[in-house]
Amino acid sequence: MSKIIRLLGYVKKYKHLVALNIICNILLSIFTIASVPAIVPFFKILFDQVQQVQKEVILKSNFSNIIEWVQWKFSYLISTMGQQKATMLVSGSIIVLFFLSNFFRYFSLYFMSPVRVGIIRDIRQKLFSKILELPLSYFSEERKGDLMSRVTSDVQEIEWSILSVLEALFREPIIIMGALACLIYISPQLTIFAFAMILIIGLVIGTLTKTLKRQSTTVQESLGNVMTIIEEALGGLRIIKGFNAEKYTESKFIKENNHFKNTMVRLLRRRDLASPLSEWLGVSIVAILIVYGSSLVFGHKMEAASFLAFLFAFFRVIDPSKNLSNAWSNVQKGFAAMERVEKILHADNLIKEDPSPLEVKTFAKSIRFDNVDFKYSNSDSYVLSDINLELYKGKSIALVGPSGAGKSTLMDLIPRFQDVYAGSIFIDGVDIRKYKLKDLRDLMGIVSQDAILFNDTIYNNIVFGQENITEDQVIAAAKIANAHDFISQTDQGYLTNVGDRGTKLSGGQRQRITIARAVLKNPPILLLDEATSALDSESERLVQQALTHLMQNRTSIVIAHRLSTIMDADEILVMRNGKIVERGTHNELMEQQGEYFGLVKLQSF
Repeated sequence: MSKIIRLLGYVKKYKHLVALNIICNILLSIFTIASVPAIVPFFKILFDQVQQVQKEVILKSNFSNIIEWVQWKFSYLISTMGQQKATMLVSGSIIVLFFLSNFFRYFSLYFMSPVRVGIIRDIRQKLFSKILELPLSYFSEERKGDLMSRVTSDVQEIEWSILSVLEALFREPIIIMGALACLIYISPQLTIFAFAMILIIGLVIGTLTKTLKRQSTTVQESLGNVMTIIEEALGGLRIIKGFNAEKYTESKFIKENNHFKNTMVRLLRRRDLASPLSEWLGVSIVAILIVYGSSLVFGHKMEAASFLAFLFAFFRVIDPSKNLSNAWSNVQKGFAAMERVEKILHADNLIKEDPSPLEVKTFAKSIRFDNVDFKYSNSDSYVLSDINLELYKGKSIALVGPSGAGKSTLMDLIPRFQDVYAGSIFIDGVDIRKYKLKDLRDLMGIVSQDAILFNDTIYNNIVFGQENITEDQVIAAAKIANAHDFISQTDQGYLTNVGDRGTKLSGGQRQRITIARAVLKNPPILLLDEATSALDSESERLVQQALTHLMQNRTSIVIAHRLSTIMDADEILVMRNGKIVERGTHNELMEQQGEYFGLVKLQSF
């Protein structure tokens, strides 16, 4: 029940539409049930069982319930109008009842449409907002394809589950109870017999749906694996083709895709078996009822018209019962999908903002690392240990060392992409965890080794995230970044679309656009992560010129792969295994003839 309440929690925003849907479902149920007693006079006319009664005798009769009154009314009409006209009247009444039933069926769906679509939008919006909010460490442990699967197919399952719950709670039970009341009124004895048979159906169907939730989870996880392989293939097509790995990648996809297919087939077969099996069992029960009921009719214990009405009412129970069974199957799948979605929504964000954060708009003095250690939550080994350094305003620090030394992790701690495990980082004497997160990151401009561009225009990629920017400011930033000339030569200039991840541009062009983005932001602190390492000589020269312009009068931390680019840094830190093993200027470190000296000599060949 708690899971159903959680499912229904998604419709709170649409409670007025849901209320209208419930009203329409109730009216639909009422008119569906009303068609049962309305059919009795038709059968009585058909079997010529209506007695001719005198009006004055009828007026003296006492009616114990509404059904007796309806039957009397139709009997009276037959006695005054004749069988042919009475048949037309009864048939017309049945048509009206079924019209009203289907009229409210349509409007129940009409009011539900914006709820269903809105729920999908709301959940995906929450998921996307949560994804943007979560720290980078969360995504190092999750697969992108699986996350995409949760945002798409899992959300769709939740939508179907909510619809099934609403129908199961506010339509089918009313129809079942109303039809059951009619059955009991017509023949309590036959009703007990019929529902003993229905109980058997319930037990059989229940065993089929028992494992649907577990299988649904397996299906969604398998789909996530399929999406992961697709996402990796699209992002790595150049490498796949370059290493002639098409067959390998395809076989990997085929294997996972077949696993998904087989798992899905098992799920669908189990789910789809419920409907035909319940229908066959239902028909079998009807056949048994016909045998048993006909014996009552032949024994004059029941009228033929009443027996046919009983069968009509019983059929009114079968469809809602099947729908209720299918709804429960959908709900089970929805529970599994909801758990996968809520795993993201309820994921703990380890980067927490102080309850009363301080505002910071300027950088005045220094950045200081004080005995900083860092390790990931799922690991026992330290990525950084005993880091102490201070970078003063207007100065630059370069980080060098082998891959895995902890350079990028150290840089990620400053904008709080990760938080320190021990120790503190201070900006202008205040622990950065005390600052408002947005203000802290507003102080910084980031240029990474991978030039991150979005499938948009060059102009929008430069302006990215900033407001009240003029075209002249964008052009000025592009000129500083040595990007204006090549931008002007494209077909649509600054309105040229760069393609997915900037694939329409060269590596040097992409990098210069990211530098123009940083120039436009005009931050006091720069974080440059091997911004030239993947470029050819000409592109490196242009990008390095742009970086030199960008770094003027700014505080910079630079991760350097090519040591020739950081010789003028105010301090160079050599890192190994998460520790600072050497520090000093270029000349000082060369004189020590330690690790830095070895790295420079290695690159000079």
